[in-house]
Parts: sequence; structure tokens; C-alpha cells
Amino acid sequence: MDILRLLTTGAKFRGDRKFKHDHDVVDGKSSSSHAEISALSSDIKKELDFFHDRPSPVNISAKAKKDKASKKRKIEDDSGEGTHEAYLHDTHEQDHKVLRISAQDLRKINRIKVTGSDPPDPISSFSDLLSRYAVKPFLKQNLQKHNFSTPTPVQMQAIPILLEGRDLMTCAPTGTGKTLAFLVPLLQELMGHKKVGYRAVILSPTRELAKQVMNTASVNLTLKIHNEIKWLSEGRNFKICMLTKATASTQAHDPTARANYDIIVSTPLRLVHELKQGHIKLDSVRHFIFDEADKLFELSFLEQIDEILAACTCQKLQKAMFSATLPSEVERMAKTLMKDPIRVIIGTKDAATNTVEQSIVYTGTEEGKLTAIRQLISSGGIQPPVLIFVQSIDRAKALFTELVYDGINVDVIHGERTKAQRDAVIERFQSGEIWVLICSEILARGIDFKGVAKVINYDCPQTVQSYVHRIGRTGRAGRSGEAVTFVTKADSEHLRSIANVMKQSGCKVSNWMLKLPKPSKNTKKKLKKRPVTREIISTVPKVLQEARAHKKYI
Repeated sequence: MDILRLLTTGAKFRGDRKFKHDHDVVDGKSSSSHAEISALSSDIKKELDFFHDRPSPVNISAKAKKDKASKKRKIEDDSGEGTHEAYLHDTHEQDHKVLRISAQDLRKINRIKVTGSDPPDPISSFSDLLSRYAVKPFLKQNLQKHNFSTPTPVQMQAIPILLEGRDLMTCAPTGTGKTLAFLVPLLQELMGHKKVGYRAVILSPTRELAKQVMNTASVNLTLKIHNEIKWLSEGRNFKICMLTKATASTQAHDPTARANYDIIVSTPLRLVHELKQGHIKLDSVRHFIFDEADKLFELSFLEQIDEILAACTCQKLQKAMFSATLPSEVERMAKTLMKDPIRVIIGTKDAATNTVEQSIVYTGTEEGKLTAIRQLISSGGIQPPVLIFVQSIDRAKALFTELVYDGINVDVIHGERTKAQRDAVIERFQSGEIWVLICSEILARGIDFKGVAKVINYDCPQTVQSYVHRIGRTGRAGRSGEAVTFVTKADSEHLRSIANVMKQSGCKVSNWMLKLPKPSKNTKKKLKKRPVTREIISTVPKVLQEARAHKKYI
């Protein structure tokens, strides 16, 4: 009965006559003394210890005190720092639980949202890469040389995911280090130069951005730079091909030249053209990076993307996409191309960085925009370098014509200018020779100009994605910036969407903007396809403009 009492602790029995005796035993009403039951309980436990591996109560108590003292010393030594690494060397189940909580806390602090099956824990410093992934010494040395010690939130989570061979979709604000987030794992996986052909593709929507990706690789991770061949590290002679007409011509005349490169950086159209000509083969590619993926997955690029991916015949092709915005339709298309991808969102999806002070200026009419920008110039509100965005090439030319005589060093860049002209303008802007640069959407994505103080949206962007990318040219790498958007009556349908982005970024927004009617999906599609019809940028009276047009027609 004493054995029954011990084994049925916590059970309940009906108090009827049939089980009355058993009920009394379980409730402790039997005649057995407490001492006898305790002794019998000890004997039973010994008998149940078949393998003699149960620790004694004394040993358990001593071990608990020892663990408690060790944990207390650990907390005192850390002094509140390094919470993510506080239990890295512990092996008990409880310590592993603490590690998981610390990873969750690290994501929460840095506003990292991760969805997908079994995502790896983020890193808290670049030194974590050495212990967790045995990162090559040349990467460590170059990171230290260029003062990279603490990763940005997107680097914390994206680097471990890519190092573990997973497909990745990443959405992070502009200027947060997305390029480095895919370059570090890419170079780690490639290890060194091999004459087997291209092993990685980095695809960018514009030539300027593709060139910057190449330059970023050389600035951050190499010791020697050459026009076409980038030495990414000392003793690790990685070779990068920036696909242009010149490099394509070289590979066409010398088919063996393609085996001399490890990474190809290109725009979709140029790469598709070379694939069709048979000048390039991508059968050895194992890593595919979509930079500014939201633009690459637009309808105008989709057919080209399909052709490029079809040329990558390797079964173990890892794909990763990075962008400041991630529209739902882009995300759906990306999932069809990827295998069990992990989705990483830094901050709020499709939101601007909080380092940019955003404001909206209502100008009423197109003439009011010119008045407003000239007031900024006269009052000292434009501190160079400044970027001004307009919606078309014609409007970029017209605004340049108006401002070129206003006493500021201004120039213009757009798609109709030649490659040499665009490169010269960008170089002069970076050197400080040009104070104000007027540009169309060509520079709205990914281009990193150091120290841009202000972005002016002379023409209101037609989509939230365009707005985020435009103002993302300032406030990069933790620096502060300012963005001003001019709006007229014709921009009322765009205003609420932009106001919501400003609110999510912590900027002050008037309530009347948030109460404007929400545009329907069909309206958004129409606005995206067809720009707002605007009047010509000119201070010449309308009567004289019509007279000149009539005279020219005659």
C-alpha cells in the first residue's frame, strides 16, 4: 500500500466503499507512520535506479550552489555588457535557452523581423564570425583595416543566413550597409580565385549602381584597385568583371577570358545580350545577388531575369535579394524563384530611415515650385551637396536652364547623357565642384554619395518605393540628412502615402494629410504607369511661351 501511495501521488480516487481502503491510504489516513513511509520511499527510489546513475541529494544541492555562484560571477564580470555572448560557452540546456532569448532580444533591440524556417541567430559583432563560421583571415583583416567592428542590423542577420547557404529576401532602409551584407559571405564562400568561370552574379538595375557595387567591393575588401580587375584581398586575387561593351568585346574575341573572372557585376539587359551572343556562360554560378530587387522584379525586367536564371544551370544555386522596399507583388514573385527563403525586414517594411528629417511644402502650382526653390537658395537653405529629383528628362533639362544663372554650381544628369558625361558629372559632384545636381530617377536607387546634406523632390514621386529610394540618398551610414518634397494640387493622390511613410519614420505630419482619401489599387497602378501631367518649368509668362511656340510652328 505504501508503494501504491508513492506511485499515485496527485491522483484522485472516488470515496465510495469499494475503494475506501485505498482512498484512506492515498489520503494518508493509514496507520503507517511518516518515518516509515519516508524510509520506504527512499528504498523504492534506490530500487528504481537500475543503472546507478542518479545523483544523490547532497551532490545535487552542491552542484546547484556551484552553478548559482558561477552565474553570479559571470554577471558581475560582464557588468551589463555583451549580453548576447554572456552564455556562449555554457553547455547546459538552460544556458542554451538563455542564448535563444538573447538572440531574440538582439533582434528586438535592432528591430529585426525574421520569418522562415529555422533562421540562424544574428551576430552581435564581426568577431562572432570567427568563432561561428571560421571566417577567412583576409576578411577579418580588411574589416579591421576599414574600421568595421560592429555590424549594422541588416548585416547582423543577413550574413549568418547567407553563410549557412539559405536563400534570402531582405528589406532594409537605405544607407544601412546592404552591399557589405552580401559581399562578406560571398567572398567567404568563394574563398579565392579559381579558373572555372563565373561563380557569382551581382545584378543591378542601372550601370551606375553596378559600378558602385564593384567599387564598394574594392573599397571595403581589397588592397589594390585596377580598372577592370579588383584585388579583393592580399593573397586572394579575386577577379571581378564589370560587364560593359569593352569587357564584353574582350570576352567575345577571347572565349578563355571568361575563365579568368570569379564575379560578374552587370545590368540585366547587357548580360542577356551577351548570353544570347554566346560570349558568356553561367553554368558554374552558385551565388546570385539581386541588388535593388524591387526594381529588378518590375515587368520591364522580368523577361530578362528569367533568361539569366535559365542560364544558371547549377543545382545548388543560392539566391539573395536586397532592397530598401519590398512590395507584396515582388515578394510573391521572388518566392517562386527561391527555395525555402528566409525573409528579413529591418524596421518597418517600405519605410524610410529615421536619420532623415522629412517635410512637405505645398506650393500650389508649378510656378510656386520655382519660387520656393529660389527662396531656399536666397535664404541659405541649400547647403551643398544637394540632389534635386524631377520626374522626367525634359523637366530635368528645363530646371537646369532655370537654375544655371542663379549663382550656384549646378549640373544635370539623366538617361540621354552619354556614359562619359554621366561619369564626369558624378565625379565633379563627389569632388565638390558641383553643389547641386538635378537628376531623374536614374540616381534614385542605391547610389551612395558621401555626405549629401539635402534631397529635394521637386516633383512628387509617384510611388512610395520611389519616395523611399529618393530620400535615401541622404542620411546614409548613420549621418543625418534632410528631405523636402514639393507638392501641388495635382499630387493629392500621392500625398497620403508619403505622409504615412513620414509618420512611420517619426516625422511630424499634419492630421489633414493622414485623413485624405486612400488611393485604390487601380489608381496606384495608373499613377505608376502614367506620370502626372505637369506644366513646363519656366519663368517665362504663358502668353510669351504660346507666342514662341506659334512662331516656331509657322
